[in-house]
Amino acid sequence: MIIKKTPEQVDQMAASGAILVRCLKMLASKARPGTTTEELDAAAEKFIRSQGATPAFKGYRGFPGSICASPNSMVVHGIPGGYELKRGDLISIDVGVVKDGWVSDAAMTLPIGPVSPEAQKLLDVTKASLFAGVEQVRPGNHLGDVSSAIQRTVETEGLSIIRTLVGHGIGRDMHEEPQVPNFGEPGKGAELEEGMVLAIEPMVNAGGAEVQMGDDGWSVYSEDGSLAAHFEFTVAVTPDGPRILTPWHEESD
Repeated sequence: MIIKKTPEQVDQMAASGAILVRCLKMLASKARPGTTTEELDAAAEKFIRSQGATPAFKGYRGFPGSICASPNSMVVHGIPGGYELKRGDLISIDVGVVKDGWVSDAAMTLPIGPVSPEAQKLLDVTKASLFAGVEQVRPGNHLGDVSSAIQRTVETEGLSIIRTLVGHGIGRDMHEEPQVPNFGEPGKGAELEEGMVLAIEPMVNAGGAEVQMGDDGWSVYSEDGSLAAHFEFTVAVTPDGPRILTPWHEESD
């Protein structure tokens, strides 16, 4: 069942999202050579709690971190630890925040210093695919319109959509209906209606689409060892089109 939110509830989710955006921007400023993912995690938890909120990921299904930190060929769900960032790395940082019972979820993949042309293309295309998907979040459109826009943007550039990992509905719970695949056909799937809130999150490999689970039971890697990228927004369907509740792309106030 898809749980629609009232405009007031969407505003509450946006308040959670505003904390998340400030956290992500703080982490982006700290993500430099020599920093460990464990240090990023500690900074995120301290900041989120200082805002009267809680990290949505910590303890979720037993996950030990406050953020997911996934470098290079690791796609998602990286457990923060001793990994030390180095020049040329890519690092996906995924953050969830709970404020007054409402969850927000967003991610960005950052370059650590100068990166290869291949890595920069992966970042640019994956980010562009997120915005292409968001543009379709309008009443009367269908989930397939979102999914196909993402897929088309990625595959036109010769990159690979990961098909076994999907976005999701979000609200009081981290994962609600519906699932939001990053591939599909226009006009197919559930019709988008005002009040639906989606976590849209293209996950893309520079090589093949296949992935494999890490030994820790959480981390997911590209099977061929190619670089991966992950960008995510929490987005509400409004009468005026998409409302991004986690606008990490906007300039700071």
